[in-house]
Amino acid sequence: VQLQASGGGLVQAGGSLSLSCAASRSITDIIVMRWFRQAPGKQRDLVAMITSGGDTNYADSVKGRFTISRDNAKNTVDLQMNSLKPEDTAVYYCNALDLPYNSWGRGTLVTVSS
Repeated sequence: VQLQASGGGLVQAGGSLSLSCAASRSITDIIVMRWFRQAPGKQRDLVAMITSGGDTNYADSVKGRFTISRDNAKNTVDLQMNSLKPEDTAVYYCNALDLPYNSWGRGTLVTVSS
């Protein structure tokens, strides 16, 4: 599956952004859809995940601020980011764990100014 992330940009601390990941085909049977992020000079870290059944999990650093959702009819996975902090600045990547494949989209840059 091919993935295309969008929605990044520049926002002030405390603001909100919504990222969207569009898949090239149906995501109904994709086991897990995930969002990762990679800050400059750091490793790529898991931010949020959502299973085909709708179960979600979040990194501790974003719990209560970020919400992941999936729309199987539109083949999209969204990440709503609220109360953004400068430390949320990173390139955000969409990922589909579609065994045996692990697909990545191009990242979208989120910059949070203080």
